[in-house]
Amino acid sequence: MDIRDISRFSPAAQKQILAKLGKAAAPRESKYKSCRTPRTLQEGKVHTFDSKKEADRFGDLLMLMKSGKIRDLRLQVEFTLVEGYITVTGQRVKPMKYKADFTYEEQTGDGAWQRIIEDVKGVRTKEYEIKRKLMLDKYGIVIREI
Repeated sequence: MDIRDISRFSPAAQKQILAKLGKAAAPRESKYKSCRTPRTLQEGKVHTFDSKKEADRFGDLLMLMKSGKIRDLRLQVEFTLVEGYITVTGQRVKPMKYKADFTYEEQTGDGAWQRIIEDVKGVRTKEYEIKRKLMLDKYGIVIREI
């Protein structure tokens, strides 16, 4: 649709169409109202976290790692929950993945190291609930929610 197509409508309809087109071009606001927060990592790289709460938790985990209570801290580790496939009609179905906010190893009471998968939650969506259950079913991992 271009300006010639719009000019065929009434002035009220033109105004409505232009208003809709203006809204579509504007960047969408997060539905969770969180602000993306940049933080500088140890290597000097800048990582943008999805929320201030997640960025603050990263700072806490860094302090725990420096004190030796945790090790092998990783960000945004991806787990494949359901493999992708092609249907009998030839339609490609993408794999379902879960991206953990943080993974690290934490020392247990007996001195062994245990892998922890952590997710900083503001809103528990239905999609997250499904992925949380699939993580437990496929990998036997209980996600620690902060």
